[in-house]
Amino acid sequence: MRAISRSELLRLRRKMRSTLNGPQILAFLPAVTLASFWIGGESGLLVCALGLPAAFALAGSFEFSDDEATFGYRSDGEDTFVHAVDIALAAAENSLRKPACYLLQLDEYNTLSERYGPDTTRTVEQRVAERLARSLRRGDRLFPLGNGRFGLITAAEERLSLEAAIQIGTRLQSAIAEPFSLDGLSLYASCSVGFCLCGNAPRPGGGETLRAAQAALDLAHQHGPGAIRAYSPDLALRAEEDEPLADRMAEAIEEGQIIAHFQPQISASTGEITGFEALARWQHPDRGLLPPGAFLPAVAAAGLSERLCHRMLQEALSALVHWREAGLSVPGVGINLSTEELRNPQIADHIRWELDRHGVPAAQLTLEVLETVAVGHGDEMIARNLAALAAMGCQIDLDDFGTGFAAIANIRRFSIQRVKIDRCFITHVDTDADQQTTVAAILAFAERLGMETLAEGVETLAEQATLARMGCGHVQGYGIARPMPLAETDTWIARHSARLAHLAGGLGAASGKAPPPPASRHG
Repeated sequence: MRAISRSELLRLRRKMRSTLNGPQILAFLPAVTLASFWIGGESGLLVCALGLPAAFALAGSFEFSDDEATFGYRSDGEDTFVHAVDIALAAAENSLRKPACYLLQLDEYNTLSERYGPDTTRTVEQRVAERLARSLRRGDRLFPLGNGRFGLITAAEERLSLEAAIQIGTRLQSAIAEPFSLDGLSLYASCSVGFCLCGNAPRPGGGETLRAAQAALDLAHQHGPGAIRAYSPDLALRAEEDEPLADRMAEAIEEGQIIAHFQPQISASTGEITGFEALARWQHPDRGLLPPGAFLPAVAAAGLSERLCHRMLQEALSALVHWREAGLSVPGVGINLSTEELRNPQIADHIRWELDRHGVPAAQLTLEVLETVAVGHGDEMIARNLAALAAMGCQIDLDDFGTGFAAIANIRRFSIQRVKIDRCFITHVDTDADQQTTVAAILAFAERLGMETLAEGVETLAEQATLARMGCGHVQGYGIARPMPLAETDTWIARHSARLAHLAGGLGAASGKAPPPPASRHG
């Protein structure tokens, strides 16, 4: 007996789906049930009761429905989505009514999976899917594509404008903005969105339309999280024959394509600049500026993490020299150290040599270590290196604090001086009581251990004000400034300092008192 191929099985499922998902099923089910009883009696009725659910399962027709907006829980992934786009395009070919193809990707999906495990991630993904499905309009269809990714085909509309398409994307993002409560923990999700209006793809067909939407989604990732981008003919698609990123990373690092963008850190209470963080970006010759998520896995795969760390160290120290020569007061700059770099027995000597070469005091360099490094029993070489760097005068920050369950003993052994509270605890801290409780516990923990605190991912002035009121020392995030090239930092520093001077002058005049003194680096 010949085995059924996967393609034949997919065609069978699609035929069954078209039969079982239509309104005719309302007449079909009673007729089949009655016939099974008349022909086979109770045995026939039992076979019918067991067989129909199996047919529905094979057809993949267990769907979430709301005013004919459908979400297929049992999707065949991209194959089914492309097939559905093909059908939608064919139906609209000779019509004024056109659909649109959307791709949605949960932001920081990999971080969510690593942090909370596959079971929690699947639960979040399912709840996101349910919320998205409830926000659809009549005729919209949502498809789960795996790994936090969803495809959407909108109902065909006459003269669907770019503005209306963007509003659809915004509505989908709003649908998942409220926190998810899992085991007493509030989790916030956001998604980036890329879409292609029907007819805008470079060539006809569902596959080409999907690739166009993917190119728009890639562009959204570069401006994310939570960005929306539309495909346009001048947006270059990723070339399938392009070399793997890992094969190009060494060349990119050596040729200076990997550059640092600098994000300000300020005192939560006074607004004074307390430092910058140097963040890696790839100025790709063909694809433009790529965010770290697009190439850091390739860096690790190519065994180039240490070389990237060296590059970022040079960029950070050069920036400090630049600001000093420009007469700008920047207390310090931070860089991230990889685990590989921290296990290098020569790391302390290398950093000391670079500091001397640039004429930068060690106190102006902050070295950030992921909390996962401090989990468990730790690593003796890492502990020794961090102790040596702290003894030199460098500040040691524990990054993404609250996500890795670092042991208190290891925090002490690793000479941690400041904890960076992860953004997942900061989102909506001004309105979410659970978030406030968590942050208050972290702040109390840090205070008892004599460590400073910095909150990452601050998006609004209300979040900053809440954190300042709760006693957080420093803040960083898009609500203050996005990471920027070194050339743009001078203007930002000047404008920010002018705003602070204006505010301080106004407050001093209103109260009849002198304005508060500027904050030190440590707030």
